[in-house]
Amino acid sequence: MIKAKKSLGQNFLIDKEILEKISSITMIKNKSILEIGPGTGNLTSYILRKKPKKMIVIEKDNELAANLENKFKNQLTVINDDVLKVDETSLFGEKVIVFGNLPYNISTEILCKWILNLKENFWFESLILMFQKEVADRIIAEFNTSNYGRLSIICNWKLNIKKMYYIKASAFFPKPKVDSSLLFFYPKKNFVRIKDPNNLEKITRIFFNQRRKMLKKPFNQLFNGDQRVLDKLKIDLTKRPQNINLETYYKLVCEYENLRC
Repeated sequence: MIKAKKSLGQNFLIDKEILEKISSITMIKNKSILEIGPGTGNLTSYILRKKPKKMIVIEKDNELAANLENKFKNQLTVINDDVLKVDETSLFGEKVIVFGNLPYNISTEILCKWILNLKENFWFESLILMFQKEVADRIIAEFNTSNYGRLSIICNWKLNIKKMYYIKASAFFPKPKVDSSLLFFYPKKNFVRIKDPNNLEKITRIFFNQRRKMLKKPFNQLFNGDQRVLDKLKIDLTKRPQNINLETYYKLVCEYENLRC
């Protein structure tokens, strides 16, 4: 019997009704599928029933990877590696649908890696990802709320995000201490063009470093009090970082890049 490893943040989804719901969110038949962290292959089985054209799974755990190879044989390809070290864009010759019950300890790192490395042509059609509920709440948070922050801004830059399901801890084994949420991500047709995504990471980090403080200090640090930027973007420096909407942050990054051309 395979035991979940706490060090790898393993909690296996076992609720059959939820597994069926997740595998039915989008059309899978004849599509290319990538699953991150398949574990014991519970969701994998439901996905394969929908007859995808090709399926690749990435599983870091050696024992689980070997079990998946044996369980599914020629139905899919198993990559036994750390997802943070894999170049997903090279795995398929077409856009893919990504499923993932992401390890809670690195879920935001995985997502931010994908988003900040996105090129003009998206390598995926959609992302169907499970997160710890409080992380999901931060991803979908709107400005002027306490959950709104760097993660909200980075994730919503190029992607539309929909919350699909709230999933109780009892749906997993072993049962985690927290509940989860399933989010559905798909590409935006229109988004603000930023030359270097690292600048988005930098600016949000500086602004939210002291989220309870007013905007004046981080703005001066980045823009040296440039009044033209304030007037153009209509920013009130007495507000706090969570009071600035998504589009203004993206435009701030563009202004920051323009000053350094």
